[in-house]
Amino acid sequence: MEKSLRELAELVDGRIERDGSVKVKGVAKVEEAKKGEITLAISEKFLHQARQSQASAVIVPLGVKDFSKPVIQVKNPRLAFAQVLELFAPQPPRPSGIHSTVLIGVKVEMGKDVTMGPYTVLSDGVKLADNVYISSEVYLGNNVRIGKGSFIHPRVTILDNTIVGEKVIIHSGTVIGSDGFGFAKKEDGSYYKIPQVGKVVIEDEVEIGANVAIDRATIGETRIGSGCKIDNLVHIAHNVTLGRNVAIVGLVGISGSSTIGDGVILAGQAGVTDHVRIGNNTIVAAKSGVTKNIGPNQFVSGFPARPHSKQKRVKAIINQLPKLLERVRKLEKMNRGKK
Repeated sequence: MEKSLRELAELVDGRIERDGSVKVKGVAKVEEAKKGEITLAISEKFLHQARQSQASAVIVPLGVKDFSKPVIQVKNPRLAFAQVLELFAPQPPRPSGIHSTVLIGVKVEMGKDVTMGPYTVLSDGVKLADNVYISSEVYLGNNVRIGKGSFIHPRVTILDNTIVGEKVIIHSGTVIGSDGFGFAKKEDGSYYKIPQVGKVVIEDEVEIGANVAIDRATIGETRIGSGCKIDNLVHIAHNVTLGRNVAIVGLVGISGSSTIGDGVILAGQAGVTDHVRIGNNTIVAAKSGVTKNIGPNQFVSGFPARPHSKQKRVKAIINQLPKLLERVRKLEKMNRGKK
């Protein structure tokens, strides 16, 4: 495939600087870009690298001037880069139809153009909408429902009564609908298992990474809102509710019955305790621990999580403790000498 820079600018609603007739045949990282390729540069560091590279064109933010190469200026460079990358990305061939080794239970319903790979199991009452793609060695429990155009990667387990919306992507090794961690402690110190009889609901256009665990609700539902993006190795406990367009980075753990508002970002290794609420559009920094409710539109960090500006002051004070301790010891020594 070959596209002119002008055609790409139309695709991403961008503005061309210099030669719009430049031909682009592919996309590359700024460090590896060659003639005929387009790359992305946002920060000063990468803008400098792009100038020195062999790239034929560069996607840059609005306001970048006097660049030595043809550029497309856009409001959202990362989005534009993704759109161009998708245009040039090769689509791997995929099988179609239902493999002969698939096991299908009773009262299973399938829409049009459903694909299922080898050794997949569909339990009783499963319902698959049109254009659902189920890879190999996938297990779907009783009464699972999957919406139009969803893609399930190999070795995913989706347990009983889970509802998956349209255009959902679930990556390998993920388990959805396993029992929540619910136990009542008896007087003898042993544990009595609390039945986990709820379900998981995943709304439309959610993407779930590899080796994610999403627990079914004790009663009611665990709900993942539309547009959520969940990275690898995340645990979402029973009765958690995620709003729309929540982004959860790797190794995050969310304890039971917590509610995460629309547009929240939980950075890597953040933890959320049970029964707390995080307001819309709040950002929780990496390795933070949320132990109480947080309002909307905040940026918090640390353990326990607090406003980031306050956390920075706390860290600054902690860094001064060795010097303060030294001063205290000197003062104590002086006082002892006076006695």
